[in-house]
Amino acid sequence: MSRPLIGTPLFIRLRQIIADLGSAGVAFSGGADSTLLLALCRDVLGPERVLALTVLSELTPAVERERAAQLAHVLGVRHIQVPISALAHPDIAANRPDRCYHCKRALFGRLLEIVRAEGLSVLVHGANVDDLGDYRPGLRAAEELGVRAPLLEAGLTKADIRELSRQLGLPTADLPAMACLASRIPYGTPLTAEALARVEAAEEYLRQEWDLCQLRVRDHFPLARLEVPEDDIPRLAALPARREIARRLRELGYRYVTLDLEGFRSGSLNPQS
Repeated sequence: MSRPLIGTPLFIRLRQIIADLGSAGVAFSGGADSTLLLALCRDVLGPERVLALTVLSELTPAVERERAAQLAHVLGVRHIQVPISALAHPDIAANRPDRCYHCKRALFGRLLEIVRAEGLSVLVHGANVDDLGDYRPGLRAAEELGVRAPLLEAGLTKADIRELSRQLGLPTADLPAMACLASRIPYGTPLTAEALARVEAAEEYLRQEWDLCQLRVRDHFPLARLEVPEDDIPRLAALPARREIARRLRELGYRYVTLDLEGFRSGSLNPQS
């Protein structure tokens, strides 16, 4: 059973943390975490003191960029899309296990330049308590740059974020977790624009044609390893689905297509997974 969060000490603490910011630029992906953060910053600080900042890079799926623009419009917050070439940074393109650290250093660094130019007090992002239990080197980069994480500071978990989003009427309450396209490619395999585009096209096909909300196409090129929720495995493994999926992914360049029997796992390519 859900528990009311509005008006609780947790909610009051979160609002106070945001109020103390004065003004803020919000690193805004359009996911559940950053949408809740943006909505609360708007409510507490006022829309004139808040700026949504969305990075446009080779690592960001088009569906996320489009969702972020739509949500910022609905929330009535000024929105800037910031183009950045992630692959131009050798430490990102090399795709070593610390890739996320270098990526966040580069992306947050650019967003901070805009925050300062706009005269805002701070840059914030949507990290939460659950992120501390995963392999997230990007959190270290955020801390080093002084990027604040109000949801984490207030002690919100992912479940809290979804429940509070639901109670506030936000459309992202049940949005599946997303991740940058680089997370589909094993560490040690250099990132290329071709590989990232291949993964994005494969996932968009599976999402649209097979009604999958949660999935990952792990790129072990020339093999594609599909992670989907366990309940979806039987229908994708049956004919004619498996034949049609294999045909389409071969058109995208893959030679082999496998269905992971363990199902979807966020961060399955992380070092400790």
